[in-house]
Formats: sequence, structure tokens, C-alpha cells
Amino acid sequence: MELIHALDFLKLKDVSGGWVDAVWDFEFTETEPLDAAIVIKNGSKEFKTLYSHLLPYMTDTEVSPLGTDGASQSVWTVFGDNGVSVKSLVAVLSYFVLGGKSKTASVQQRISALQASSLYLLLLGIPGSVVNKMFHQILFDTCLNTVSNCWPQSLVKKRKKDTLKSSQADGKRSKPYRKDDDEMDVDEDEEQDEEVHFSPQDLLKIREGVVLLVKSLLRLLLKFPLKDEPQSADNCVQMFAKLTNFEPVIGELSFGAGQDIDDMRTMPELAYYGLWLLCSSNHGDEKVSLRRVFHRVLYVILMMSKGESGKPSLMMATQAVLAARDQAIGFVSYVVDELKEPALPFLRILLQHISFRMVDKTDYRTCGAQAVAKLLAKMPCGDYASFIKWLFDYSRQSKVAYRMFALDVSMALLEQPEREANEDVDAELVSFLSHRFLVHNMVFGRRSDASPTVRGHALTCLAQCLELPSMNGTRSIKELFSTTSAQTVLDGEGSDGKLYNCFKFSNIVGYFCLFTQCALLLLGTLNSQTTQKTFKTLPFKTIEITNNDHASFESKDTMALLKRRVSDPKTNVRKCALQAMMGLLKHNVIMLSEGNLTVLSERTRDPALSVKKKALQCLMDLLTAHPENSLVQKAWLRGVVPAVVDAESSVQEKALECLEQTILSQVKSHGSYSYRDSQQTLTWDLLGLLCDHCQDLGRYFSRAFTMWSKQNKFTAAFINNLISHTEAEHAAGAWLLLSKVASSCPRLDYGKILDAWDDLVRSKNVTVTTSCHILCVIGDIGEHLNEDTKSRIVEDIITWLKSFEMPLEVISASVETLCRLGKAEAVSDTQTFLNQHCGELVSVCEAYLSGVILNENGAQNLNEDLVVKHLYTLGVASLHCPSKVGKRIVLLVQSVLTSSVEQQSEGSEELACSQPLSQFKASSMPSSVRAHAVITLGKLCLQHEELTRKYLPAFARELELCSELAVRSNVVVVMCDLCVRYTNMVDRYIPNVSACLRDKEPLIRKQTLTMLTNLLQEEFVKWKGSLFFRFIAVLVDSDPTIASLCEYCLVHLLLKKNPVMFSQHFIECIFHFNSYEKHKTYNKFPQVASEKAKFSLKGAQNKERRFTIYRFLLVHFTDAQRFNITIKISQNILACFVDGELPLDGDGAVVLAETFGILSLKEIKLSALSGAAGAGGDEPQEDEQMAMAKAVMQVAQKKVVSQVQKKVFIESMIPIIINLKSMLEQKRSPVLKDLMGYLQLTMQDYRSEVKEFFAADEQLAVEMEYNLKMYEKEMEAQMAHCSLGGDAASGGTPILGSPAPASAHRLLQTGFATPQPVGPSHLLTQRLAQSDRRQPAKQRSGPHRSWVMVTGDRNFTPLHGSVKPKGGVCDRAISTPQGNINEVTFGEGVSAIFSDRRTGSKTGEEGRVLQLISPDQQTPVPRQWNVQSPLNQKRTRQIPQ
Repeated sequence: MELIHALDFLKLKDVSGGWVDAVWDFEFTETEPLDAAIVIKNGSKEFKTLYSHLLPYMTDTEVSPLGTDGASQSVWTVFGDNGVSVKSLVAVLSYFVLGGKSKTASVQQRISALQASSLYLLLLGIPGSVVNKMFHQILFDTCLNTVSNCWPQSLVKKRKKDTLKSSQADGKRSKPYRKDDDEMDVDEDEEQDEEVHFSPQDLLKIREGVVLLVKSLLRLLLKFPLKDEPQSADNCVQMFAKLTNFEPVIGELSFGAGQDIDDMRTMPELAYYGLWLLCSSNHGDEKVSLRRVFHRVLYVILMMSKGESGKPSLMMATQAVLAARDQAIGFVSYVVDELKEPALPFLRILLQHISFRMVDKTDYRTCGAQAVAKLLAKMPCGDYASFIKWLFDYSRQSKVAYRMFALDVSMALLEQPEREANEDVDAELVSFLSHRFLVHNMVFGRRSDASPTVRGHALTCLAQCLELPSMNGTRSIKELFSTTSAQTVLDGEGSDGKLYNCFKFSNIVGYFCLFTQCALLLLGTLNSQTTQKTFKTLPFKTIEITNNDHASFESKDTMALLKRRVSDPKTNVRKCALQAMMGLLKHNVIMLSEGNLTVLSERTRDPALSVKKKALQCLMDLLTAHPENSLVQKAWLRGVVPAVVDAESSVQEKALECLEQTILSQVKSHGSYSYRDSQQTLTWDLLGLLCDHCQDLGRYFSRAFTMWSKQNKFTAAFINNLISHTEAEHAAGAWLLLSKVASSCPRLDYGKILDAWDDLVRSKNVTVTTSCHILCVIGDIGEHLNEDTKSRIVEDIITWLKSFEMPLEVISASVETLCRLGKAEAVSDTQTFLNQHCGELVSVCEAYLSGVILNENGAQNLNEDLVVKHLYTLGVASLHCPSKVGKRIVLLVQSVLTSSVEQQSEGSEELACSQPLSQFKASSMPSSVRAHAVITLGKLCLQHEELTRKYLPAFARELELCSELAVRSNVVVVMCDLCVRYTNMVDRYIPNVSACLRDKEPLIRKQTLTMLTNLLQEEFVKWKGSLFFRFIAVLVDSDPTIASLCEYCLVHLLLKKNPVMFSQHFIECIFHFNSYEKHKTYNKFPQVASEKAKFSLKGAQNKERRFTIYRFLLVHFTDAQRFNITIKISQNILACFVDGELPLDGDGAVVLAETFGILSLKEIKLSALSGAAGAGGDEPQEDEQMAMAKAVMQVAQKKVVSQVQKKVFIESMIPIIINLKSMLEQKRSPVLKDLMGYLQLTMQDYRSEVKEFFAADEQLAVEMEYNLKMYEKEMEAQMAHCSLGGDAASGGTPILGSPAPASAHRLLQTGFATPQPVGPSHLLTQRLAQSDRRQPAKQRSGPHRSWVMVTGDRNFTPLHGSVKPKGGVCDRAISTPQGNINEVTFGEGVSAIFSDRRTGSKTGEEGRVLQLISPDQQTPVPRQWNVQSPLNQKRTRQIPQ
């Protein structure tokens, strides 16, 4: 009777039968209020008491309560004997359950709802509940939903908002502003205000109620089978899946069927036990149960939350979420271990769906790849190999996110032990077990992917393979780079487009749903991205995808390809390629050669900041790995030291950090030095290279010390350590560092430095570099020395210089030190000192040169080396004492430079700008002497303006007549230096200097290009006369390195300073390079015949070179400049021929034909119309709405620009074209063919407006119509031919650099639903129009750029727009599946997305689809048949062809 007593608080006898019947009639969706007289308490204590009395009845009959006769008694008998109506009991319990649904429900109402739901589930579990009709599906589902209804939703909303913020923070682009979002936020705030706020104690009480409900459900599932209630079973799975991340768990979860429900304390533990119970056959077919459970666990592994709307949203990757993911992986592993074979097909499907639903975020991809690898470890070898084969096909899909995730999975699998094949593995699958396959085909196979993101990630993974503990990855990579034989891989570099595969149907769906899904999925595929906020929910079914390509390709030169990736247009790819190359060099996979190392060092001067930093880091890592290798040391110096003067301050800081870490901080005293210390040995090796092979880096190295001196990096200990090495084996490096720091360190051990000077004076074994460094140190400490010491050193230097035994470098350093020692406070005193000592040197040189030059027998016994040293000393010393240079010295140097009489050329009369050299006597001096004489004379001219005015013509003459390389090279240097000092005077001789851009010697061409670039940058020289055209002509230089240098100078140095430089000179380029001088304005600057011949690009043999220049200029035009240049060409060239200003003779015809060729170039088209502005970029990480908004903006922009261009074309071009055509026809000029070719290409964009454009010339309109129709037919024939090639021509992998095959199958991924074929959407017609840039050139040039898409091996037409259908009628509706339908649900052994099964149909019969038009779409215009009346045919025949 205690049970009946516990029921009294429910007052079942007071509840009216009508109220109970109403509740049942409404099927527990709502309840009427109880009578006012009936007041039922919301008492948790009473519910608990009732629950404790009912719980024993749920157990076996042996432990059930006993009746009065001592036998076990059923609860239903007790209810019947005491007049308790089961129907009323259920109705009243539902009253409490529904009372907790409201968002404003109190804490007690929520607790009562949970306890009432627990009571109802407990009653369902008591034997006899089915007979008493206790089960009601709606009430059962409502009880399950009580958990989500009663748990405060404010916590969930807060979690969702955090998730949204994280998604926006991780994305590359922010979502556009939407008004709906603000309204939504307001509504949410209002809802939150209505909700009840809970204290921690309240939340604990509610949690206890949730635990009670879940345990009641678990007890029910042990007793009550749900095989006849699949919807309820699915709701149970959904509830348990939500509870898996309800709260964190300390420690690891244990899964098993033998656990006691009462001992379970955490919610995830209870949830996974419930999921395990639902996997049994008691609750339905085992396959259906496993599919249901794995489907829900999928979202936990993906770290998504699936709400009531059915759209999963991404969760923030917190520790709790990551822990829940790991628990889900452990649960799946437990299920597979327990069930073995029955669970394997569903494990495969789970892995497939993880792959297809993975979002394109780095952290989530990494976690997903680890999950796939862990679960794959549970598969036997046969299933493992089969999945790897599927993964390989998956890695070649059109969606970038898929290919990225496949790379991550491959890396996770490479961290696991390699599998050994057993007898259960098919022979054709054995190769998929090895790590070699993962490295060669999965990772390295993506090296040339069409997406720069995938290319870069593949190279990063390649570098990571070398760092794995297992040697299998390194061994496989060595095979790629060490062998010279052709290797076979399953993908090649045959196509620039993407590989599109065909789906096989798994079930039949309605046409309308198919069309809608295909439209959405096509948008997702074209965007190559995954939505970041919400994700489509599709049935958890098997997906089968068939790849029709099995061709193998010979691999290219892998090293050459990797070097191309280092120079990739995309920044991210270059960074990843550097990382890969560093790894290969670090692990000795490729040779540590100078060429390979130069690739790394050159990237420190990359235009992109991130690439420069990456290159510096790679060089540091490589030097750390190979500190003893001299080539690595040189490459490190070549890359790091010049970065000290980089334009970016962050790069400077990084370079200084590397230098300080490697050199500055490793200088220890000589006593503590040990050759076993690799760091110290490396430091002195690097300093030795700076003194020997890398002396040209001294200027950059000095800049580093200038910066360090400002930071007070040079301590007294550092200086003393350096001085201790000056007399040891590393003396050269020590003096190098001392020469850099002496000027900023006033306190030095002068005694040791002076001792070293004395040794230098006495010894002849000191190297040139060390001598220069010692002299530099002496000059730095000169101000701290007393007068006697100074005088002694000055005397030593003068004596040393007068001996003329020193190399030229030491002579220059000695004179510089002499000047620094003579520096005084008064300028006059300093000059007196210089006049005395430098004047003495000038006198000595004068006396020697007089004896050699003026003596009749002096030249016979000439000591060439001694003459050069005297000339050099004279030039260096004269700069410091110009007053001591007399006319006699100048004449002596002039006589050395004089050319031979035999070198006078026949064309000397044309050189009016250069004075004759008849006043000079013929000279027979050696070339090296004459070359140094040029430098010396140039130094003399720098000090005397009248000498410059006198000898500039002589220098110009030497450039034209001299045949000696060294002389001409030095003359260029001298004239450019004089241009800085005497700009106006030298300006008239710039044409003589620029003529050296066509010199026969590459060295002079390169030097002239560099010197002129410097002068143009500093504006000492202007773009006057023919200078621009001579400069731009270097782009087609026979030496590729010079042409590349010219391109760099023009684009990165000069164009930035003058952005309109190219557009200003473009039209004149046409006349200049064709040597056309009949225009009244252009190409009128003065040139001599020899210079014209040098730079002429006239003739058909130079046409390709001219167009190379035109293309280069046009590529660097802005759209405004392209628009304006088109108008200027029509006005200044075409109109001049129409008006008769330019004769249409042979030369004129060439210019006119070339003009039409330029107008036909794709580079002259506006990027806004051609779509080139955004082509080839990295795939934006944006959602579909953002992508669609961007597409709409592009279409609108294109439409506006097209209308403006159309108007200008009609008003400016058409009248000129019509008149010009008439003129060309009258003269029967061959240029007519070029004009018609230009018109045909241009009118493809205005196909339907030909008659409107050429209303003034009907004959031309008819001809254009005919030509365009013939062109369309030719394109159709080519497309049909490509389609017939079908599978045989399809490439295997989207590869960068080659056109896409026309028959490539377009894969439209349908997520996890049954795959569908391609269905075009009218929303995407404009977006598909942009895909023409991925088509082959012949297809791209057609008049319709979006009139064909390829599906299977048949052409079909989009269902919207003005495009007419083409091709024959197919004999299959689009909603009919291809092939036979073997399984429409989860099958056994057929769950492969990429199946190898073939239906036996031939290529021509497969994929034949009948295209149906949507009911919402307008009927297309009927096809216009090419049938004419006899009258029209007669008129057509009269038109001359």
C-alpha cells in the first residue's frame, strides 16, 4: 500500500475523466489547465518517493514486491485493485512534462518535468506496459526532449556565440553586413531577458533530474525493445549524442556492456552506454542501428553541434570539445573491436563522411586527419588498402578542401607503422599498403595542383615527411630525387583544369529535389570551399564515385619542378617550396650543390615579406644542420648579409638576429677556443669566407655593425677577445671584425694594434684583405694617437706607396688611411697635409709616366703592372690634391688613352657629336693600361670641369671605335659618374652611352643597363629621345639573364616611379621598332644610321620580338590605360591612314597590320571583362553567400564596363573600320585579312549586335555574320571531337601549367547524400561564364564563353539564359541513375565512393542524359534553322567572297 500512498500527491481520483480524455485526444501535445480545486504540488521529494516504490517492479519477478498471498504481484494488478487509472496517471505525468517546456518555467517546474519523464520511462520498462498501452510515441519523444527543454538554453547560446566569433576570427574574410543579423541579435536578447536565471545550486538540481531521466532510459532500453519504433530509437541516439559533450570527464572513459548503471556518474559515460545499447539488434536491424549511431557520432568527431533545424554548426575547438572528440573515437574503436566484421562497412562509411564533411580550417583538418588515422588502425589490411585506394581518388576531387584534407590524412598515416600485406589482401591492393604510395602519389602527387593552396600544402607535407621518426618516408623521398629513370605515378601534369569525376547513383530521387541540390552543390564546387558557419545535412548513405582515368605518366624532372615552385607566382607556394627544399638539403636527399643552395639564398630578396623571412629561417636551419659545409656557409652569407639593408625593417631585424647569433655572440678569447666547438669553428669559417670569397658582401656587413654600434653591442670583453685572435690562425677574421668595430670603440689596446702595423710593414706575407683591414683600424684610431706615432705611421705609408709594390686594393686603403691620419680641426691644415703628401705621390707618378711615355724607347721595355700601379696611384692621390695636378699630367694620361690611327672608321663623319682625336698621337699601350688610364682621366675630370668638357667627346669616341672590352666598360662607368657631377654637360652624350645596350659583349650590356637604371632612378637622366625604346629593347636581348634584369628594372624600379611611363611611349613603340618615320609626330628624334641599325627590329623575322615587347607593356597597363590606348591607336594610327596622312604603301601596310595584331591581343582587353583580375588566386575562405555576392559584383562591374566600351567602340572605332575596309578593298591590300581577323575576334563579345554596329555597311555586316557562324561551327566540331575522345583524353590530376581537357568530368560533390549528376542552375550562369579561362585556347576564343559544360562524355546546355541548346537529344532523363542500382541503402562490401566496378557499357553509351527544363524556367527560344529562301540564296551568291 506504500505505492498507492505515494501516488496520493498526484490526486488522480480528483482529475476529471474529460480532462484526461482531452489530453489523450491531443496526443500529449498540450494540456488544459486543471480545475481550480485541484492543486498538485511540484514536489521533487514526492516524485523521488514514488520513483523508489516503482523501481522494484522494473526488475525480475523474483525480486518484485509480494502480495498478501506471498506471490509476486504486478504493479498493474496493484493499480487495478486500488482503482488507479493508468490512463489518468499518464495524463497527469504528461501535465508535468509539458509544464517544463516553457522557457519561463521555474526551477521546480523543470525538475518536476524531468522526474515525471523518468517516472513515465520507468513505467514503460515494467513488464505489462505494452498490454496496458502505456507507450505513446509522441509522449516518449517529449520525455526525451525534456533534457534539452529543461537545461538552461542560455549556456548553449553562449557557446554558440563563442563558436561564431571563433569562426569569424579564423576566416580570411569577414562576412558582409546584413540587416537580418542585427534583427536576429535583438530577438535573441529579448528571449534572454524572458528566461529565468539559475544559481549554481539550481543547476545541480536540474542535472540530478537529467541523470535520473537518462538512467531511467538506460534501464528501459535493457528491457523494452525499440525495433518497432525506429523514430523513437533515432531520437534516443540523438539525445545521447548531445549528451556526449554535456560535461567534461576527468580521466578516460571505459566502454562495456557489463557496467552497472548506478555506478555511472558522468553524463558522457551514461550517453555512450546508451549508444552501445542502441547498437544491439534488440532495437532494430543491426546494420540500421550501427548506421544510426555512427551517423550521430560523426558530428562529435567533426566537432559540430547538430540542432533541431538539422543544420550542424561548427563548435569552438576547446579542451572540452577535443576531449569529447577523443571519447567518440574511443567509442567507435570499442564498437569495432566488439562487433568485428559487422561494424567494418560502417566504419568505412564513417571515415568517408568525415572526409567529405571536414571544414577547411587548419586545426579542424588536423584533428580530423588524426581521427581518420586512429580509426583506420582498427581495419584489417584488406579493408585498409581498399580505403587508401578510395582516399587516393578522393584526393583528386575538384574541391580544394578535399585535396587538402587528403594530404593531412596521408601525413597522419605516415606517422603509423607501415602495414605488411597478408593473404587476405588482393594483389592489386598490395601497393596501397606501403608508405611509398602515400609519399609518391598522395603527397608528391599534389606538387603541381591547380590550386596554389594545395600545391603549397603538398610541399609542406613533403618537408614534414623528412622529419618523421620512421625512415620509410625519407627513403621514399630519396627515390623521387635520386633516380634518373622514369617513375610511374598515377597522376601527371597533363591538365591545368580540374579533374571532374562521375557519381554513380545509390538511390532514385525526384527531379525537383535533384535540381535544387545540384544547384547548391554546384555553387559550392565552383567556390572550392566549405561553408564556415552552417553545413548541409544529408542522408548518411554510401557514396560511390568512379574515376575513369587510369593512365600513368612519366614523372618530370622533380628537382626542376621544385625549383619552379620556389619561383611560383603565389607567395604561399614559394614559402612551402623553400621549406621543402631546405628539408631535402638538410637530410641529404638532394646534393648540397651551389645551384641548389643559390635557390635558397636568392629568395631572401623575394618581393614578398613572408617569403624573405622564410628563406632566412631556412638558411639558419640548414646552417645548423651542416655547419661544416663551405657551400652552405657561402649560401648563408649570400642570403643573410645583404638582408641587413632590406627595405623591410622586420627583415633587417631578422638578418641582424641571425648574424648576432652566429657570429657576434660566438667570439670567445683565443685561450678558450677549441676546434671541437662547432659553433666557434663555424664563426671563424664564416669570417674567413668574408675575407676571401665573399669580399663583395663587405658593404652590407659594415651596415650591420653600424646598427649594432647604436645598440651598444660591443663590450670591452668582446674587443679583448677579438684582439687575442689577431696573432693566431684566425687573424684575418679578427682584423675584419676589428675594422668594423674600431670606429665605435674608443678604448682599444693600441699597443697590440701598433705591433701588428709594424709586422705588416716588415712582413710581406700578409694578405691583401688583412692589410686593408689593418690600415682601416689604423685610420680609426688615428685621432687617439700622439703626433710622433702619427708621423711615424705616415712616413711608413708614404714609403710603402712610393715602392709601388702593393696591390691596387692596398694602395687605395693606404691613401684613405693617410688622409684620415692627416685630418685636423682646421680644413686648411688638412688640405696642407694632403697637398704635401698626396702631391708628393702625384709628382712621383708624373716622373715615372713621363719616362715611359715621352722616352722613345720607354714603351719597348714597358712594365705593364708598374704602369698600372702608377696610373692608379695618380688617380687616387689626385682626388685629394687637385691643385697639384698640372696640364702636363693630364696630357700624359691622355696620351695613354689615345686610339690608333687604324681604328678610324669610315662612318666617322656621322659622329658629329664627338670631336675628332687627331690631336692625339697614336698609342700602342696594352689594353689594361688604357683601361686604367680611362679611370684615372675620369678622376681628373671629376675635379676639373674644363677637363670634363674637353674629354667627354673623347670618351664618346672610345665607346664607338674602341674594340677593347675593358676600355669600353670603364668608359661607361666614367661617363655615368660624370653625369652625376655634371648632369647638363653629359646629358647630350646619353645616346652614346645607351648605344652600349646593343654592345656585342654581354658584360657591357649588363653594366650599361645597371648604370642607366641608377641614373634614371635618381633622375639624373630623363626619358628623352630614343632612350626608352633602347631600354625596352633589352627585353628581347639574346642573353636571358640580361632580359630578366631589364624586366626587373622596368617593373620594380622604374615603373613605380613613373606609372604612366609605358602608356606614354606605347604608340611610338609601334613606329620606332618598325623604323617608320613618315608620321608627322612620332619617331622624329635624331639618330645616326649606325644607331638605327643597332636597335632596329624591322622585318618579319623580328615580329615575334616586337610583339614580346608589346605584350610586356600591355600586361603592366591599368584598365584605364588599356581603354585609353585603344582610343589613341584608332585616332593616331588608324585615322591617319583613313585621312591619307599616312600612305598605304609597303611600310604603311606593315604598320597597319601590326596595329590590328596589337588590337587583337588578349593583353589589351580590360581585365574587368576578361576576368583576369581574379584568376589564379588563392581560393578565398568564404561562405557561399559571400562568394555569390562577389560574383554578382563582378557581373555588375563587367556589365557597366562593357556598356562603356561598347559605346566607345561604336562611336570611335566603327566609322574608322568601315572606311578603312573600303580603302583596303579598293587597293586589294593584304592587310584586309588582319582587319577582318580583328573584327571577328572583337565581335564575339557583341555577337547579337553585329547588324546594329555595321548598319552603315550592310555588306560588312553580312560578312561578319557569315564568318562568325563558320567560326562557331568550327568550334562545335572541335568540341564534339574532344567529347568523342572522352575518357581516353582525360587527365588524372588538376595540374598547373597546361590547358584542361575538354572531356574532363566535372565532379559535383553532394556531401553525404546519394550522389547526383551535374545539374546546372540558372543562378550560376554568369559564374559559369567565367570558367572559360580554364578552357583550352581554341575553346576560349569562341563567341560564347559559357555555352558548353561537359558531363560524362556528352555535351549539355545550361537551362537558363539566351544560350541555345546544342547537340543531339539524349535518351535518358536527368533523374534516372546511371547503370544498375545494386544497393539503395548501406550495403555490405559495396560501400566505396570510388568503385572500380564497371557496368560493361561502352564509353559512348555511358552517361547519356536527357536534359529537362525546370517548370519555373521560361521556355528557351526555338532553334533557328539554317534554311533560306531561294531569293535570299541568290542575294548571298551575289556577295563577293
